[in-house]
Amino acid sequence: MYADRYHSTASRPAGAGAALLISGAMILGLYHAGPTIAPGVFADPPLVTKNIPVPKPPPPKPQPEEQQIEQRRTMTTPLPHVPDPVIDLAGKGALIEGTDLIGPATSEPPGPVGPAGGGVTLDPPRPPVMVAPSVDPKYADALQPPYPPAEIRRGTEGSVTARVLIGADGRVKAIDIVKSPSDGLSDATRRHALARWRFRPATRDGVPVEGWKTMTLRFQIVE
Repeated sequence: MYADRYHSTASRPAGAGAALLISGAMILGLYHAGPTIAPGVFADPPLVTKNIPVPKPPPPKPQPEEQQIEQRRTMTTPLPHVPDPVIDLAGKGALIEGTDLIGPATSEPPGPVGPAGGGVTLDPPRPPVMVAPSVDPKYADALQPPYPPAEIRRGTEGSVTARVLIGADGRVKAIDIVKSPSDGLSDATRRHALARWRFRPATRDGVPVEGWKTMTLRFQIVE
């Protein structure tokens, strides 16, 4: 029994040394078997640039000959200048006096219009046709004012001349006594004209307008 314990204790250091040798051999083998990392493996590769030429745009397509001719004509040939016609007319509210028809007025023909050699000539404007106011035949019997009794008693006689403004409706809008033998006859004429007188109004190209007309009335005592 004593001999068995002795042999058991002596074998333990030999087994431990063998184990150490085996472990060291394995570690050495793993060390030599592992990959070798060379310096510079993880360094950035060098940057290589390459010049790529950009293609040029194609040349513009040639235009048809007709378009080129029209384009040159538009760029080089200006249009003729035609000024606006000048129309000299009387004012809209111009007053007409008299009973005669006012015919077209004569004027010198206008000079050439536009550039020399290719201008446009315009006809001169036609003056408006104006007709003076006249007595309306339907009211011709109502023109004579009544004779004031006071003037009859005084024996006042004579003619009264008055200028009346006739509106577009034919009525008297204003009256101006030019000549009268007395104030009584003037007042009688003025009241009667504003209340009873009716006329055909003046016209401008057929459109009624205001106009003046001179009237002369005769006052005479009849026995």
